[in-house]
Parts: sequence; structure tokens; C-alpha cells
Amino acid sequence: MGYLNTSAPAFAGLSGRCVQEFFASLPTPCYVIDEAKLEENGACLAGLAQRTGCRILLAQKAFSNYDFYPLLSGYLAGTEASGLFEARLGKERMGGKEVHVFCAAYREEEFDELLSYADHIVFNSPRQLRKFGRKAKEAGKSLGLRINPECSTQEGHAIYDPCAPGSRLGTTRRVWDREMDEGLLSLLDGLHFHTLCEQDADALAQTLQAVEEKFGGLLPQMQWLNMGGGHHITRPGYDISLLERSIRYAQDRWGVQVYLEPGEAVALNAGYLVSRVLDIVENSGIRTAVLDASAACHMPDVLEMPYQPPIYQASTDTAQGDCFRLAGPTCLAGDVIGDYAFPHPLQEGDLVVFGDMAIYTTCKNNTFNGMPLPDIWRMDMQGELSRLTSFGYADFMGRLGG
Repeated sequence: MGYLNTSAPAFAGLSGRCVQEFFASLPTPCYVIDEAKLEENGACLAGLAQRTGCRILLAQKAFSNYDFYPLLSGYLAGTEASGLFEARLGKERMGGKEVHVFCAAYREEEFDELLSYADHIVFNSPRQLRKFGRKAKEAGKSLGLRINPECSTQEGHAIYDPCAPGSRLGTTRRVWDREMDEGLLSLLDGLHFHTLCEQDADALAQTLQAVEEKFGGLLPQMQWLNMGGGHHITRPGYDISLLERSIRYAQDRWGVQVYLEPGEAVALNAGYLVSRVLDIVENSGIRTAVLDASAACHMPDVLEMPYQPPIYQASTDTAQGDCFRLAGPTCLAGDVIGDYAFPHPLQEGDLVVFGDMAIYTTCKNNTFNGMPLPDIWRMDMQGELSRLTSFGYADFMGRLGG
């Protein structure tokens, strides 16, 4: 693997710029959201919706930077939420578009307020459907039940596999047969499955076959089928034609409206995390560059997934160039981002720019060790930078007491 540059997907939005100079004046660490790349992804998804008739929602769990919702609203049918606050955000900030909600278990004291925001409510179990379904139906909501087709298509990411043995997510056919009755079935307008994580359309096609085998006899009674998220639709090389065939197959066979709710695909490669080297330390022949950005605090999926993010003009092939281990400044020994080769030795004060940092970053970051939250900047269509947030001590303190 050669040194990454602006030809790599994660940095294509920076093509033609001297990145070190462009970001030099920014206070670090900070996130930069690339508006042009968001629009490019949105146009790709809108084209898919136009060609197939499916409806595409933004899964806010991956990207919830609402300053960009006015832009995205022109391309998407609405938002998907995982609970009350996300539902409210989608309702208030996405310009009157659809609001879908799925939660593994709803809280009784929040449910009435949730009904004021949501259009579609998906339940995780027959028990929850029995508890809340009648009230939701009487409020005029479209109701769904999440199913578990028990078809694992992932390897190495069990934490993100809703079909793993013992998963709490979704209703298996065995549980359906044991707990569903005609009264509950009459409440349902649709079924929902979400089994993928950063995968191609072949995994969806395999999953759809399992859905048909286990639940196909029920689908003609439904108005819609939500195929969840995890579809890497906007990634270069993604098999969109197979996705389109899968969507059309479901529509033609069961007469349902198909929904997709990608999160990553909406904001894939549309953001950067800009950081600086604070110090260089050496131990047992390993040089570690301590950054002002932290994996644990500012890109937690690096440790949870785990994965190694791309860096501008760096390579994960440590056999070439000057090798450095990159790590955060926290007290966590495991706050390590990974080993990289650079075209020149890193020095204190050097900029290090991470790619694909719009997703699962600003919506998941934290203040462990009292680490400040990085500010969020917009890179607009003309390439101009403007600050959207100004986080400080009050944001850290406010989470911890009154």
C-alpha cells in the first residue's frame, strides 16, 4: 500500500489542496465536515431511490450533525432514530421528513412524547408490541416489528452482528410462532431487519433469502419492509445493481414499500479529524507520536470495532518510510490508533489528518480524562472553513453534576 493522498477515497474531497497549509490555522483537535462530499453521497442515494422507488433514511446513530440536515433533506426521505432524543432531532431539523424509530426497549415515561415526533415505530419484541402497540396505533402511527433472520454474514465484528447467537435484537421465527397472535399481527404495517455492518449487496441478497425462508409467508400482509442499514452504498466498487435487484425483488414479490436506513453511506468519507503531534517517545525501539487527538475519546470505533483509520500521506505498510505508532494523550495504555509509515520523520507540531471521520465520531465522542471535545468545522461547497461549535470546560463539567 502506497502513501495515501487525495486520490484515496477518504481524502478525495481535498484534491488540489495543500492539506498541511489548508488546515494549518485550525485549533486542534477538530473535526471538519466536507459539505461537497455529503452532497455527492446524497445524490448517489437519491438516484437509487429514484430508480427503484425505495425510500432512504439517515440513520442518525452514525451521523447526527444537524447543521447539514437542510442539505441532506433534499436527497433523503427522512431520518431513523434509536430513541427519544434522536427522534426529536430528526423531527425538528430534517424539514418535516419522515421520522422512523427503533429501540430495543421503549421507556413508558417517554413513550407519549415519542409519539409526538415519530411517524413509524418499530418494536423489538412481541412483548413490547403488546405493551405499546395499541396506543401507538390509536395515535395514527405506522407500526413494525424487527425480525431476526438468524443469518450472520459478518466475520470478526461480533459486537456489531445482530444475528449472533443469543442476540437480543429482533424476533426470531421461533419466538414469533410462540408469542404472536392475530391481535398483535393486526397492529403491524411492516417488518424490519438490520443485520449488516459496512457490507456489500451480496450480504443483503443472502440475508433477504433467509428473510424469505423464515418470514416470506407473512410479508404479503405488510405494507412495508425496512432492510435496515449497514449498506456501504456510496463506497467505490459497491454493487449497486445487485442492491437494486434485491429491492425490486422484494417490491415485486410481496408488494411492499422498501426502506433503507444507512448511516455510514450518507456521510462516508465526508469528514476529517485534524490533530497535531504533541511529543515523540521511544520504548523498545518503537517510536510513538503522542497526538492531541485520542482514539478512546474522539474516534472510539477505532478501539471498539476495532479498525485502523486512514491518514493523509501515510501508509499502514510499516515496511516502508519512517514508522511511528500513533497514540492519544490519555492515561489509557490502550489509547493507540495504530502503526503507520510516513514519508518523513514526524516532529512535534506536525499535523496529522485522519480520513472518514464524519461517521461514529461526533455522535460517539466523550470527555474521558477531562479531554476537551473537538470543535466541529464546516468545509462548504466553495472550500471555505467555518466553525460550527465552541466546546469547552462547561461541556465537560455539565455532564457530571449540577
